Amino acid sequence: MSSPRFSIIIPVYNRPLEILELLTSLVQQPFRDFEVIVVEDGSLDRCDRIVDQFRDKLVVHYFYKQNEGPGPSRNFGFSKASGKYFISFDSDCIIPATYFPAITDSLSINGWDAWGGPDKAHEKFTTLQRAMGYTMSSVLTTGGIRGGKKSTETFLPRSFNMGLSREVFETAGGFNFTYFAEDIEFSIRIRKAGFAVGLIPDAFVYHKRRTTFRQFFHQVFNFGRGRAMVGRAHPRQVRLTHWFPSIFFLGTIALLILPFISIALAFAGGILLLIYLVAILLHAWQESKDLTVSFYAVPAALIQLYGYGMGFLFQRLGLR
Repeated sequence: MSSPRFSIIIPVYNRPLEILELLTSLVQQPFRDFEVIVVEDGSLDRCDRIVDQFRDKLVVHYFYKQNEGPGPSRNFGFSKASGKYFISFDSDCIIPATYFPAITDSLSINGWDAWGGPDKAHEKFTTLQRAMGYTMSSVLTTGGIRGGKKSTETFLPRSFNMGLSREVFETAGGFNFTYFAEDIEFSIRIRKAGFAVGLIPDAFVYHKRRTTFRQFFHQVFNFGRGRAMVGRAHPRQVRLTHWFPSIFFLGTIALLILPFISIALAFAGGILLLIYLVAILLHAWQESKDLTVSFYAVPAALIQLYGYGMGFLFQRLGLR
């Protein structure tokens, strides 16, 4: 039996229902030249029985290993893969039927060694999930650095939707970080090794993310920590865009102090903040076509900026 063109690696930790949705979406793909490798990262709530339900529908392999984190789990999956290309998905993703045609077309035209695609919120996701999906991809909150922009000059694939050739893995050595920005650090090394890295805008996935604001804050706080860790490993890879959430966080704290210094400055700062939040609301409405999602997007944006900014600052200052 010949090897598949693609090997899909999915690390999972205590999320069997997410695996059910993800594998269901893979069954529905018109393109089927792939195998699926599910790596259970020491879960207590295992998904092996769910995986068994798909053995007559997909070429799927299940591995259970001790808990080490997403980076080592993806490396483990890569080591078991037989395909020419490896694709990493997060367990909370749903793959649209257009995904593989977009990948194969772009590979034939551009010959990427590694690539990534954006994420979107599915119309069936909860209002809160759709709002968080907007803030994680909006140019007003992330600067488009997660795959929403079309420039590929500095684009770094993220592991929720990341592809690479077998040669890239064998040369660059896989993920070095266990947690927190392990995909960014790996993508930087891929670029430094001289491989062709591209963004495929049409190769998007539906990404659920967290289900509560509290979980979302914890997630983006760790994203901020991870970016600071990347800055230590690759000092030139931290730019003003990555400092913006921390600047925003410190700026809003300053707004609480400014009235004691200058009413005029406090008023001007408050107006600027209001304009920014209104811009987020209107842009979220334009993107989602849902007024409720746009209103949720405002606190989601604040939580994202505060969480990321605090995590980035704390890690830079050596705080926990």
